[in-house]
Amino acid sequence: MDLRGLKTFLTIVKLGSFQKAAQELRYAQSTVTMQIQKLERDLGVTLFERGKSFRLTEAGRICSEQSAHILRDVDQLQSTMSDITLGESGSILIGAIEPAASFRLPNILAAFMERHPKVQISIQIGNTCTLTELTLKGEIDFAISSVPTTSSGLTFDPLFSEPLVLLVPSMNPLAVKQKITIQDLKGERFLVTSRECVFRKKLSILLQKIGTSYSTLEINSLAALKYYVQANHGIALVPAATVTPAPAGTAVKIVQDLNLDLEVGFLRSSERTTFGIAEEKLFAFLRKSLCVL
Repeated sequence: MDLRGLKTFLTIVKLGSFQKAAQELRYAQSTVTMQIQKLERDLGVTLFERGKSFRLTEAGRICSEQSAHILRDVDQLQSTMSDITLGESGSILIGAIEPAASFRLPNILAAFMERHPKVQISIQIGNTCTLTELTLKGEIDFAISSVPTTSSGLTFDPLFSEPLVLLVPSMNPLAVKQKITIQDLKGERFLVTSRECVFRKKLSILLQKIGTSYSTLEINSLAALKYYVQANHGIALVPAATVTPAPAGTAVKIVQDLNLDLEVGFLRSSERTTFGIAEEKLFAFLRKSLCVL
């Protein structure tokens, strides 16, 4: 069945005249007549009663009632396909580690979605290990993560460095110390996250330099660390973005002789060779926004 013939038929019904429909559609009247004749042959029915008065047959009435939504759906489909072709529509699944997911992406994504309101974005928050696995499986389109432990099947594109600082209780002598070195941390209790957490791995570097004179308390939540510091359970190495300004009852310090900033970038599967236009637009927008950090 020719959709053009169906559109012509509905235009005739709407305007009540073959002649008016021809003018509306900018067709010759003979073209309108031929389209209706073809549509009737395709459907095997007569749609109009032939005569001086304009009148639908029973089949024509039912066709009019049931076919209007077909054209609406087709128009919607064509519009959606056009949006996808132009990168103005589509669904994108991204992954992100903390604190980027909570402290950096909300405002950036709000600005992107204001420009591209038809693009649907889903965010999977997790650690780099989890996001690496999801990227390799193709369950997310790309991730914002730290450097993965494996490069097999992946590409990592650095974006910015996430500064890490020391969060200490206000009652701890370190809180009033002007300069803190690695040696000043001996004997302290460190609050640590799970072994899969990249910040735990960074902290391990610091603890190796301190030696054996320290203790740890494991808390399986990066977000919860500051509350345990406030309660004087120990000190913690945390992203600066999560403790700016410093929570009540704590102080933020920098270890002078140690650089533990975390490199963050885009993680993509090297197996994928093509990407949607909307995805590339988001990718470019995130790069521009995050590289200025």
